[in-house]
Amino acid sequence: MTFASSSAGRTAAATIAILALATATSSAQDVSVTLNGAPVSLNPAPQERDGRVFVPLRGVFERLGASVVYSAGTINAQGNNHAVSLHIGSTQATVDGQSQTLDVAPFIIGASTYVPLRFVSQALGANVNYDGANRIVALTQNGPPPQNEGPQNGPPRDMQPPQAPPRSPLTLRDVRPGRDASVDSRRPTIEAEFAGAPVDPNSVRVSLDGLNVTDQTSRSPQGIVYSPPSDLLTQRHEVRVTGRDANGLPFETSWSFTSGTGDVRNSISNVRPDDGATVGRQFVVRGRTMPNARVVVQVGTVNGPATRDVLGQIFGAGGANSNVRSEVTADANGDFAAPVTIDARGGQQLTLVVDSTDARSQSAAPRVVRSLTVQ
Repeated sequence: MTFASSSAGRTAAATIAILALATATSSAQDVSVTLNGAPVSLNPAPQERDGRVFVPLRGVFERLGASVVYSAGTINAQGNNHAVSLHIGSTQATVDGQSQTLDVAPFIIGASTYVPLRFVSQALGANVNYDGANRIVALTQNGPPPQNEGPQNGPPRDMQPPQAPPRSPLTLRDVRPGRDASVDSRRPTIEAEFAGAPVDPNSVRVSLDGLNVTDQTSRSPQGIVYSPPSDLLTQRHEVRVTGRDANGLPFETSWSFTSGTGDVRNSISNVRPDDGATVGRQFVVRGRTMPNARVVVQVGTVNGPATRDVLGQIFGAGGANSNVRSEVTADANGDFAAPVTIDARGGQQLTLVVDSTDARSQSAAPRVVRSLTVQ
């Protein structure tokens, strides 16, 4: 097949797909919605996908007494003692803390976000009936109907952005690589320390250029450390960290850096204590890495077993005091020693994680993970 014929085939297929979408969209224009018998005006109009009616994000739900917040692809609606959370492009949803599966995922057309009318309405306590002959979706809500607020200045209430929920004061400090920095390494250590609020490490999520790397990142009440297992593209990268602080308030923060073409291969060897060793509440972590490298040692209780194959760990499962983070610098020969004092009971299982960053290139070494037992 020639390039021209292949291109023509793709063009024809794209044209057919666009025509099919246009047909589906036009057929949904006739769908109308009522709430307790009163028509609900929707602009933009409802859409229909795979037999499901979708409506603009705030088109109906505030009329059902729910507040709606949309941020970074996540939709949260709360009202009538119910809470619903959905994600653009995902069929996974949460209703009152319980996971549920949608038939069709929420989506975006132009500047409008569309959500499944029946699912969210029922999740917020409304009854939903569909009159197929007249193409009417009838919503019924118990209790008094929403009061008519009369004329108002500016856009309609359901078109105004809702008040933002409280956010955590948490910030990131000592991010590495630095904000907007350029580093020589293809595999730089990516890390940050938390500041401004105590953190629930179980809630922390980390992404690099939109890719979820949480399971390869060590997370603790003090911060995060990620050692890329493969070379990064020589370009600008964005690191995004989200989660909740100890008070349950959400946070979302990010920074960017540019990686280079340097091929320095960092490593960590001769780590003591050995895997499976028994240690006291005070001991020293020793090993060898590149001369003058910055070494981060973390010791503590974790969620789940620790093995050499586990790249990501959640420290602090027993509370912030059950986790120790120490930063030392290797000497001119690459030797390092990090004293550790930990509050742990006899017989308790600990995890040791060691990360190293070359001082000159910022190259990350493959991290070392050890399982220890307190004597």
